[in-house]
Amino acid sequence: METERRTAAAEGQDMEGEFDPAREVSRDRFRLSSISIAHAQARRSGLEIAEPVVACLADLAFQFSEQLAKDLERFAHHAGRKSVNMEDVILSAHRNEHLAISLRSFCDELKLKEPQSLKKRKKLPGKEAKATTSVLHISDL
Repeated sequence: METERRTAAAEGQDMEGEFDPAREVSRDRFRLSSISIAHAQARRSGLEIAEPVVACLADLAFQFSEQLAKDLERFAHHAGRKSVNMEDVILSAHRNEHLAISLRSFCDELKLKEPQSLKKRKKLPGKEAKATTSVLHISDL
């Protein structure tokens, strides 16, 4: 089963064996970026990486990102949402404490930089909400 999954992924097919051109384009772009990053890091470290190793790393990274995307989608669905949010991403990093801490601090920094007008306003409890609403009386002419 795992070898079938790897073969389908290498050929740009989904799990049902159907050809998915969007997935293939994403995979190719991801691979090119991964290979570029691997070569840059190797140069920075003064090392040389064999091409088969770089290709294998790129494929593994793509498979990992696909699995991560599926997990994030499941977390959001479990929470009753249709979209993934930052809390889902932090939850996905729960096994790597250092990464989870880094993600939380990054999330906090983003919240501080967010303009006040874009932040959601908290709803007031029932009595307070009624007290703050104003009533406009229009007299009959």
